[in-house]
Amino acid sequence: MNVHEISITLSFGAFLVLFIGVGLYSGLHQKQTVEDYLLASRQANPWLTGLSTVATSNSGFMFIGLIGFTYGIGIAAIWLVIGWILGDFIAWILIHERFRRVSEGGQANTIPSFLGQDSEAQPGLTLVTALTTLAFLGVYAASQLQAGSKALNVIFGLDYRLGILLGAIVVTIYCVAGGIRASIWVGSLQAILMIFSMLLLVIVAIVSCGGTIALWEKLEDINPGLLSLAPPNLKFGLIPFALSWLAAGFGVVGQPHVMRRIMSINSVANVTKARNVYTVLYIIFACCAIGVGLASRVLLPGLLDNDPEVALPQLAENLLPGIWIGIILAGLFASTISTADAQLLTCSAALTQDIFPQAKESFWAVRGGTLGMALLIFLIAIFSDDNVFVLATVGWASLGAALGPIMVVRAMEWPLSRNLGLAMIVTGISIALFWRFGLGLGNSVCEALPGMIGVSLVYGVGRILFPVTPSEAVSDRSS
Repeated sequence: MNVHEISITLSFGAFLVLFIGVGLYSGLHQKQTVEDYLLASRQANPWLTGLSTVATSNSGFMFIGLIGFTYGIGIAAIWLVIGWILGDFIAWILIHERFRRVSEGGQANTIPSFLGQDSEAQPGLTLVTALTTLAFLGVYAASQLQAGSKALNVIFGLDYRLGILLGAIVVTIYCVAGGIRASIWVGSLQAILMIFSMLLLVIVAIVSCGGTIALWEKLEDINPGLLSLAPPNLKFGLIPFALSWLAAGFGVVGQPHVMRRIMSINSVANVTKARNVYTVLYIIFACCAIGVGLASRVLLPGLLDNDPEVALPQLAENLLPGIWIGIILAGLFASTISTADAQLLTCSAALTQDIFPQAKESFWAVRGGTLGMALLIFLIAIFSDDNVFVLATVGWASLGAALGPIMVVRAMEWPLSRNLGLAMIVTGISIALFWRFGLGLGNSVCEALPGMIGVSLVYGVGRILFPVTPSEAVSDRSS
């Protein structure tokens, strides 16, 4: 191993040790109760929660998937970012405060229990929501481990399976030790590192291209279509494409791993603080990712025929000295495990609280569930497709379509029967998957949009045709 490789290894390794150390330290502040493990006793700092949510929401999708997507289609990728951020912000404004208040009022510790309140009378909705969470978040978390492994393969030549194993081990150690508190504390550190590393790389990459004007000119020389605001081969035009990513952004309300962070904030009033931190940093981070993707197309012209999703680690390898490559790699790896840890804990909560409620009062059973889910997610990552963009968007869009509208209904405290809730989940999943894999239209319109429209129609028609009686309502309490 030469000096260059040693520098990369040391700087990268130092951050991994720091992540584990912070996670283990958070465990010292933990009360050995289920509520503290799952929700930090609903006393999480809003600034740390907003900061960590940047890391949790963006994940390897931003470092790997979005950069690869931008590499392929050019500046038109900006619609994905604009739509996603705007939709996300609308969800914070309209839903998140209500959700924080109503979930605490109903003493719900998990998203399935929130959706299926009064579930002793109507257990089906809680169970199906929990199974849906496990299925899609498991695949989503696996895509994060794959994203981190791709970077390790480019820099170190490490076998994909070993990279996945390393990510799984790091995440499992601090999640088991500190629960969601560890996820929030470590996620805050990871978010700072992610934004710093992305800023560093985009500045160096644009300078290497000769500046922004030279970058623009070189992109036009490569392919004028890279500077077009309309992505190529859209079957329905630009407006539906942009609106579908707005729907995907609003689909954050259907992401149990993100919404559990909202549940943990120390008061309803402080949700706004978390939102402001999150939104500002999200905008900065996303713009930098677009810039890196565009610069990569100029500086790494051969990736289109190989794998554009390895653009960031290859760019870092070509432009930076060893110690800075290690920092970039740590930032990328942080982005993947910061999402994987939240998803792991959410799956563990669904497993032990909603699918096997016999264990819901046992602190140690919840920890054991985390270990079991970590093994399952590791196996999914080993054997599934390694296209991070597709896995992440399908997982996010399917959850957004299936659970997002129900989350809105429950947060707004509108009537919802068990059967109508189940019909909404089945409709959302079916439309999202059929749109992507049956019709092959996911590249023209993100499946979140048709899924949400279909589910909303099911709810509206169901309310008209089958009015909810008090005995049928999952919950119809006001705060």
